[in-house]
Amino acid sequence: MPGKVTYLDSCVLIAAFQGNHELYEEAIRLLDEEDRKFVISDYVKLETYPKPFTHKRQNELEFMQCIYDNSTHIETSPEVTKNAIELAGNYDLGPMDALHASIAMSGNVDEFITAEKPTKPFSKVDELTIIFLSQLYT
Repeated sequence: MPGKVTYLDSCVLIAAFQGNHELYEEAIRLLDEEDRKFVISDYVKLETYPKPFTHKRQNELEFMQCIYDNSTHIETSPEVTKNAIELAGNYDLGPMDALHASIAMSGNVDEFITAEKPTKPFSKVDELTIIFLSQLYT
């Protein structure tokens, strides 16, 4: 039986690839958990794919593609965008963070994991169970 359905924020994948990131070990540990079903969206791909593509960082592209291939994909919709605008206004979220939160809500995930700091506006979003990577294994 699969465990929690977990939406991965882009910053978690970036932390997992960049060995020098302060949350690298936590990100790798999370990705190695077999009892989680990972969920992503095109917004994750938009934030993680262009830079390595532009700068021809093939290893990073392959890493990201492996994550995409082994995750469930949530489709966007006009309703996701409408809800993101409301979330941004209600919680002072940046546009991409609001889109991530909204699409995660539309996918009925159990939790949303981010590498953002717990002091960021994400901590106020009541509609999702937000888990901060820095606190996941403490």
